[in-house]
This record gives sequence, structure tokens and C-alpha cells, in this order.
Amino acid sequence: MASQTLSFVPAWLQTIPAAIIVVISLSLLYHLSYQLVFSPLASIPGPFPAKLSRLWMTKHSWDGDMNRTMITLHNKHGELVRTGPNEVSVSNLAAIKTIYGAGTKFRKSDWYSVWQGHRKFDLFAERNESIHSEQRRLVSRTYAMGSLRDMEQYVDNAVTVFMDCMRQRENQIVDIGNWVQLFAFDVIGEITFSKRFGFMDAGVDDGAFEQIESALKSASWIGQVPAVYWLHDALMPYIGNHLGITSRHGSLRQFAIREIAARQDRGGNEKDILSKLFATQKEKPIEMNDNAVASMATSNIFAGSDTTAISTRAIIYYLLKNPACKRKLVEEIHALRKAGKLSDPVKLDEADKMPYLQAVMYEALRLHPAVGMSLPRVVPAGGATVAGKFIPAGTVIGANPWVIHQNKQVYGTDPEVFRPERWMVEDDGDMHRFFFAFGAGARMCLGRNISWMEMSKLIPTLFMHYDVELSDRDKEWTLSCWWFVMQQGVNVRLRRRS
Repeated sequence: MASQTLSFVPAWLQTIPAAIIVVISLSLLYHLSYQLVFSPLASIPGPFPAKLSRLWMTKHSWDGDMNRTMITLHNKHGELVRTGPNEVSVSNLAAIKTIYGAGTKFRKSDWYSVWQGHRKFDLFAERNESIHSEQRRLVSRTYAMGSLRDMEQYVDNAVTVFMDCMRQRENQIVDIGNWVQLFAFDVIGEITFSKRFGFMDAGVDDGAFEQIESALKSASWIGQVPAVYWLHDALMPYIGNHLGITSRHGSLRQFAIREIAARQDRGGNEKDILSKLFATQKEKPIEMNDNAVASMATSNIFAGSDTTAISTRAIIYYLLKNPACKRKLVEEIHALRKAGKLSDPVKLDEADKMPYLQAVMYEALRLHPAVGMSLPRVVPAGGATVAGKFIPAGTVIGANPWVIHQNKQVYGTDPEVFRPERWMVEDDGDMHRFFFAFGAGARMCLGRNISWMEMSKLIPTLFMHYDVELSDRDKEWTLSCWWFVMQQGVNVRLRRRS
């Protein structure tokens, strides 16, 4: 009878000592009982698989649907959702101020380590707050709006080239989503190196977009299991490179270094970002060394083009999907143009005084913030009470911008609707306080002013000259959330206005 019973057991399992099987079974039983019953997070609702392992987070990060998934889960479960054995997503407004506000003790999680790699200077991924503060002080003046106004001429150059390219494509179907990315990349070249990369002239990039997308997709999932990244890093001399995120530390960084060298060879008195970084380097050569300059230039290239392109696509798409809103914007543009108060290209100061344009931009970025995943932080020593629940120290906790921007307490009963008028009220303080399109607190995106300047100039200039319509009004765009929420399918037809 015993031999017959064993015949149903796989041969490989019969070779494992019974004691080992018992130990493994007891370990699994302990893990299950702890995570489901005894963990301090056990009472927090969430997907069943997420409570047991990080595979749930890893899968959705790989699939590229975390932005929509988290909205659905928070609608179902409320302000707290358990997304991992030791991770929680939060939408409680008071908690957001605590986690991301000034003086917070919540530090960035290990998810960011794969973005930083071995880089010593990395404002985005640096998890040590004292180091981050020192590094940010070195470059904050360079990226302040007052300083960037010196570079407005460079954005004007790129806008002019963009409009020339559109003029060549009048009455044709144009992938405007791709063109705004070519534009954003060329702007980064202009304001960083005083030289466009020439992508708009060629009508195509040089492979950089594919590298960036590969790095984003790679980092978004492998950040959920950073140990895999560091194991790969250790084995890379023997097995080669198989992770896209390494291009952020490798090929894209080498591209930036080459452009820095070319910029130094050209010399000149241009007031670009590199000239300001070089000036800081002269003052503080140890802190702002060559590696630091290269890191800032790489970050401009890596993040500066994608975030601006994503946001610009969103503005155009939502305007075209809502013809009444497009009509109001065009009326504002032409009224100012007729009064002689609008330049061509539109100046930043002029765009700042266009209330409907500003409302459109805020509303599009509210509905489609560039980042679609949680901004993970670690609960500090002593733990924290969040939404009435005690969360122990060491727990990873974070808010997803897509979830926060759907909060009915802040944005009204119709947060899923594109309605720029919601920003045109006397008291819009909470809407701005919880506007997460560029992050929040001390870790807010340093390049937000560059992005805002580009959009403020390109959007009104484009609609001043062209009646833009979707080539297929009924077709929806497609989205992929790999940290940034990339869009495809914004195809339009441009007709020149009389």
C-alpha cells in the first residue's frame, strides 16, 4: 500500500527528506498565517495575492496598468489599500501632508535604488535627505523660473521649428504625440547645451526614445524587487547586460557627457543650463564636480523630454476630445491676438496672463499626471497613524497621483470629467495643494518650470495658427504605465486658420 501511495508522488519529490518537506510546509504556513492574521497590516484590505508577496506589484508594474488599477482599488477599499506584504497605498488627504510635506521624516524607499545605481549625485533617486538637500541647493537657482526666463529664446527657437514642421504637414494626418516628444527633446538640447538635437528637422529621433522607454519599463518592475537588480549588477561582468534601466547609468549618460564636451569646445556666452552649472562648479568644484554636472545633464535628457511630452499630449488630446473647451481657448487666444497682447511665438509672461489656458493645462495634468505609480516612502521610527490606522516603522507607504487627482473632496463630484472651469474659482487652494503632477514637498520635480514654460508657449502658438482635430474622433488613445504613463494614438489633422 505504501509503495502504491508513493507512486502518485513525483520522483524528484521522493528524493527530498521528509524533514525538509515538513520545514518548508511549516514555513509556508507561518508566512500565510502571519501575513493574513498576525501582521500589523493584516486588517488593511487589498488584493489577496498582494498580501502574500511582491509578485502582485511586480506583475502590474510589468503590465503597465498601475495607474488605473490603483484608482479601482481605492474606490473599492477606501483610503488605505494593502499592495504588498509590507506596503500600503494611501489616499487620505491629511496623511499626504504628513508623508510628503515640509520637514517630513518619511524617506524614499529602496524602489529608488535601481534608478540611482552607483551614481553619487542623483536628485531624483537620492534617499539620504541631508545629501539630497545639499545637492539641491547647488542647482536650485539654475532651475528657478527667474533663471529659466533667460532661456526663453531657446524655447522660441524650438517652437518656430515645430511650427515650420507642422506647416509642411498641413491637411495631412500627423502623429502629434510623437512630434511633441521630438519638440521636447530638442528643447532640452537647446536649454541644456545651446544646441538642438535636430530630431524635429529629421522628423525622427536617433533611438533615444526607445532607450528611455526600455529604462522606464525595466525600472518600474524591477524596483519592486531591487535585490534582483543588485544581483544582476554583480553578475553583469559575467552574464552581460539584460536590464533596460542600466541605460540611464550607461548609454544615456555617455550621450550627455559627449554633449557636455562638445558644448565646452564651442565655448561662447550662452545662458544655457550648462553655463549655470559650470559657474556653480567654479564656486564649489568639489561638490559640483564633473560627475555631478553629467548627472544633471543626463536627468534633463532622461526625464525632461518624456514628462513634457506626456503632459503636452494630454493637453492636446483633452482639448480635442472636448470641442467646447477648445473653442473657449481659441477665443481667448484670438481676443488677445486682436488686442495686440499676444506674440508669435507666445511669450511666457503673456501665457501666464491667460486664465483659460492655465486652467486647461492644470486640468489636463490633473486628469493625466505623468507619473502613474505610487511615490513610495518608508514610515519612520516610532511608526505613524494614517487614516486612523497605526502603520509600523519600516512599512513602505505612498500615494498615487492618479488616485489623489480623483479625490471628490478636493476636485468636486465629477473628477473624471475634463472641466477646466473648476480651476477658475476664487478659492482653489486645496486643488493646488494636492496637485501631484510634479510631486510634492521638498522632492517636487526640479524641472517643472522648464516643462510649464514649454507647454505655456507651444499650446497657444499651435492653436493660434491651426484648427486641430483628431483624425478619428471616436478612437481612444492607449496608455502604458511604466512609472510615466505614456500615450499612443494622438493622430490629428491640421488646417491653417485664415
